[in-house]
Order: sequence, then structure tokens, then C-alpha cells
Amino acid sequence: MQLIIINGPNLNLLGKREPEIYGNQTFEDYLQQLRLKFPNVDLHHFQSNIEGEIISKIQETGFSFDGIILNAAAYTHTSVGIGDAVKAITTPVIEVHISNTFSREEFRHHSYISPNAKGVILGFGLQSYSLAIQSFL
Repeated sequence: MQLIIINGPNLNLLGKREPEIYGNQTFEDYLQQLRLKFPNVDLHHFQSNIEGEIISKIQETGFSFDGIILNAAAYTHTSVGIGDAVKAITTPVIEVHISNTFSREEFRHHSYISPNAKGVILGFGLQSYSLAIQSFL
């Protein structure tokens, strides 16, 4: 099974950014743990702070991978383009969030991705990614 995790803006700062919300672990360290936990999954990762690059990666992988795990971060709540890219592809997408977006600011309660995602996992910290992989398996 070939999966890709696509992370949006500021997720490259995990381990440094707001540890009370996002924890102290870097995503690179967590990704290594995921690869050990799921050795039969060909797990790819892409992160960008640029909306257009995220859209391009969704389009690039959206017809050839078995699944996409997408944490579009703040773009979840603002990007019609990312929502449209998810709608346009055939690969199933699981939307993930580290925090419970519904317990945060009002603007985080809306997602342009959710209507076209296979499912949404949020609020379980980095474990949200592991749960998404398990859902594909």
C-alpha cells in the first residue's frame, strides 16, 4: 500500500510551535516511528507552506497512490483550491488535524476539505496520523 502524508503551513515547526497544542515532537521523528509501526506501508511525506504546491502534490498523487492523509493546517479553513483538488481526484483522502479544531477559534470550525474527504480524524495529537493509516489498512 502506498500512502502519502501531505502537511500544510507551519507543520514544519512541530516540536517548536505551541507545544501546549501540538506537542514537543518533530514531524520527522514521528514519521520515523510511523514507518517502523507500519513496515508494509510505502509511506511518503510532503510538507509545504505554499498553497499551490499542496494543490500540485494532491493532483500529482491523486490518481496513483492508494490514499492521501492531508493536514492542510490553516488552509483547511481558507482554501477553496485545496478543497477543489481533493474533489477532483480519485484517490481517497483522510483529513487529519492534530488539535480538535472545534475546541479552538470559530474560523477553524469550517473545512473546505471535509465535504470531499473519505473521513476526518482530529484531536488525537500526532496519533491522528496513525489512526488515518489504520483506516486505510
